[in-house]
Amino acid sequence: MPTVPRTLPVPRHRIGPVVEALLHLARNRGADELSRRLAGLIEAADEFLTAGEALAEPEAWVPRQLGSPDRERAARVVDGVVGGAEAGAGGLADGPVPSGGRGATDGAESPGPRGGRSGTAASRSTAEPLTEPSAPSAAGSSSPHSTPLRTGRATWENAATPRARAAAPRRTDGAGPARDPRPALAPWWAVRLLGETLLRLPDCTPYLGVLRVLAGWIVERARERGVPQDFGPWFWAALALPAEERADLLRRLVVADGTGGDDRFLAAAGEFLGADARTAQPLLCAWFGDDRRLPALPAATVATAAQALLYTHREGHADTLVDALVADGHERADELLSTLAEEDPGAVCRGVARWAVDPRPARRVAAVAYGLRAAPYAASEADRELLRVAAATLLSRTADAALHGGALALLVRDPVSRGRYVEQAAARFAAAQDPQLTAAALGVALASHPAPVLDAYRRRLAAPGSQAGDVLRVLAEEAAPAVAAPATEFAAALLRARPGTAGHVAAYAERRLARGGADAEVGALVRAAFRTGPPSVRAALAPLVAAPGDAPGAALRGELLAELLREETHPDVLEALLVALVVRHDTRPGAAPEERAGHAARLRSAVLRVGTVLARGPEGGRRLDRRLAELARTVPGFAAYALAWYDEDPGVWRALVGSGGLRTIEDVAASGGRTAPAGTPDAERVPSAWHS
Repeated sequence: MPTVPRTLPVPRHRIGPVVEALLHLARNRGADELSRRLAGLIEAADEFLTAGEALAEPEAWVPRQLGSPDRERAARVVDGVVGGAEAGAGGLADGPVPSGGRGATDGAESPGPRGGRSGTAASRSTAEPLTEPSAPSAAGSSSPHSTPLRTGRATWENAATPRARAAAPRRTDGAGPARDPRPALAPWWAVRLLGETLLRLPDCTPYLGVLRVLAGWIVERARERGVPQDFGPWFWAALALPAEERADLLRRLVVADGTGGDDRFLAAAGEFLGADARTAQPLLCAWFGDDRRLPALPAATVATAAQALLYTHREGHADTLVDALVADGHERADELLSTLAEEDPGAVCRGVARWAVDPRPARRVAAVAYGLRAAPYAASEADRELLRVAAATLLSRTADAALHGGALALLVRDPVSRGRYVEQAAARFAAAQDPQLTAAALGVALASHPAPVLDAYRRRLAAPGSQAGDVLRVLAEEAAPAVAAPATEFAAALLRARPGTAGHVAAYAERRLARGGADAEVGALVRAAFRTGPPSVRAALAPLVAAPGDAPGAALRGELLAELLREETHPDVLEALLVALVVRHDTRPGAAPEERAGHAARLRSAVLRVGTVLARGPEGGRRLDRRLAELARTVPGFAAYALAWYDEDPGVWRALVGSGGLRTIEDVAASGGRTAPAGTPDAERVPSAWHS
């Protein structure tokens, strides 16, 4: 009868002494020696698992050994029972396994399955040689470590000594050698020894290199096989690490989320943030530079996940969050601060009050920048008071002269302090190009103090190179009736003094008409420009009168169009008007039939009137033909309409459209699908290509 071989592996329940030996190695030979052993275990786990051996997964659960920082977690172990037989040497009888393996014996005097004693000579002579059960195959294993591809590296069998291979146990029935349990046990030992040793270290800081390698291995393995349960988020939360290093490891690991398993490293980061927000918030700001994609959230990155975590967990810690964000200075921190200025202005206003008295110049700059962002959303008097005090403090510091424009903008915005500071703000705006004291910032005082504001605008625009667009945009948006007439007079005077601002003045008049209630003032401005302005001014204002019939101020636009066509003969102005008529009218056959017919009729009449006047001048016919061809190529649907008009009345349109222009119109209409004239039944219409 064969005897039990002496080369049986150490049973799993004896892991405790092995872990103690590794910890003893660290105490006696230093962290470097243990780091080499732990790195070897990572390599071994990778090699054995890659070679096709999965972890054994019997269903007995016991707590981890005493002293583990995660004692409530469970680890699967093998109870060593084979068909009800008594345990042999190195095995365990059935029944609960003592925690840490300290209650088991080394093959003698271990309790049997029925309360008897096993390990005697008689029992050993009649029992089969007992080995650790083998792990299930890769296809049927429930292990979190699924089987990866082979890497070609040495497997456990290749590394075994010849003597160990020669001593393989034989089956008692003579059927050949029994299965060698060691390849199945190798990955179990590598993973468990690594995890248990790291968990029991009183300080893992000297082993950060090992932990980073382990984190990288987990991320790489998780792409196809999921995160191993032995190294899930709970494991990293239980390690004895300072907060900074824990945050860095979580940053490396969050990209493993979404690859399998229920645990999420991102959720662990949220718990880490909630446990000590003051410490964790600056550490998560360090994630803003990491743009790796998250498999669990394909549209997100590590950086955007950090933003979301900080925003979500700000409750009760908003003040420390804004301080951490302003200290970080990253563009994503700026994005989050801008969001907080809208949604939590109180926290930003309190931050502005702190930063305004901070001795660091960068903080005072931030006080102005984020104070201006939060001011439009500061609804409570307490928040506005914080901004007023901060702005006054900055304005009183002569060393912060560069910030005085922003401070004045804050003080002018507040109705309580506006009267005291509006004159100073107007003088500064007129004298300097201050990026913080803008036309819009001063424009909030238009309704209450129109005289100093308009005077500041006038003085500012008198300087060479100044931009009129911002000022006219502010004037156009001012809804106070008392401001409308002075603002339009201001625009007219600016147009007379600087004809190059005609485009900005036209945009101002368009906005005024769109808002309603300013028809008289705008009409006077446009009529004066049509009568006395140079061709460039008239061409710039021509689109104003070319709007569709349902545009705001349609009656005034129609009157101005008729007046322009009675007197205008300059080809530049007429061409600009023709282009505006075609572009601004709806020529696309997507509306209701009656609406489409009305648009087409108005457009036909206007184009015919303008074309007739333009064709009378020298070179007018050539310019009209070229312009109609260009409009046919660039304005969807116009070619089909123009061809339909030509077919309806060739005698009239032949005088306006030359052979070259007609050929272009026909080619474009044919390629895009011809639109039938209004009144043709829908069934007979061929939709244009753009419409489909």
